[in-house]
Amino acid sequence: MRPRPNRPHRQSRSGNQSIWLFGRHPVVAALANPDRRIERLFATREMADRLSAEIGKTDVAIVTREDLNQRLPAGSVHQGIAALAAPLEEPALEDLLARSGDHALILALDQVTDPHNVGAILRSAAAFGAAGVIVTDRHAPSDTGVLAKAASGALEVVPLMRAINLARTLDQLKDAGFWRYGLDEQGDAKINELDLRGRTCIVLGAEGEGLRRLTSEKCDRLTTIPTSSALGALNVSNAAAVAAYEWARQRPAV
Repeated sequence: MRPRPNRPHRQSRSGNQSIWLFGRHPVVAALANPDRRIERLFATREMADRLSAEIGKTDVAIVTREDLNQRLPAGSVHQGIAALAAPLEEPALEDLLARSGDHALILALDQVTDPHNVGAILRSAAAFGAAGVIVTDRHAPSDTGVLAKAASGALEVVPLMRAINLARTLDQLKDAGFWRYGLDEQGDAKINELDLRGRTCIVLGAEGEGLRRLTSEKCDRLTTIPTSSALGALNVSNAAAVAAYEWARQRPAV
């Protein structure tokens, strides 16, 4: 099991309420995560046989797809496997900083409410090696099965921190040596023209509304992603993926 920092226990935003995880990638990632407690595991016979190595010694109840449909929220794309799991312990900023070396990326989301977008951003964060993702305590989705499904397993490997006060958290990141870049259509520099080496925090706002005024003021610089005139702006999850890729592209060779 991965070592945990010596600090008081912090509950998940959902408290002790169990959550449903469904779909092959989220459930397999949860099974592999020593910090995730699986309470009950359900699978069709076909999926249980296919994932026997991943399931290992975990007790699994063999059910039909119809039974899973009845157990899970309507419309859940479960692929024949689901788990009822305890929520993960909510990380603190010091957890993200402990994962951050001299060249690190943290993505901060200013009131991004769509769980599909947050899940996709977590997936990009995992793909490009970000140290963590920060969302606001309010106006942000809980770590539900929908978010986990969109994250495709990334919820188990990338810390998702909730900031009660995002502006204060951005100040703390500055104190920890992070440069804070806000993605904004009115930015004065293209992201591919910036030097993103070192500790970098990329701040993204909600679709339509963008960054709030105070959040924007906490950024060291506002930057844009150059797009064609046919489309003025990217979806927030796509913008996060482009920004994370640009940071990774500039990563110093080891």
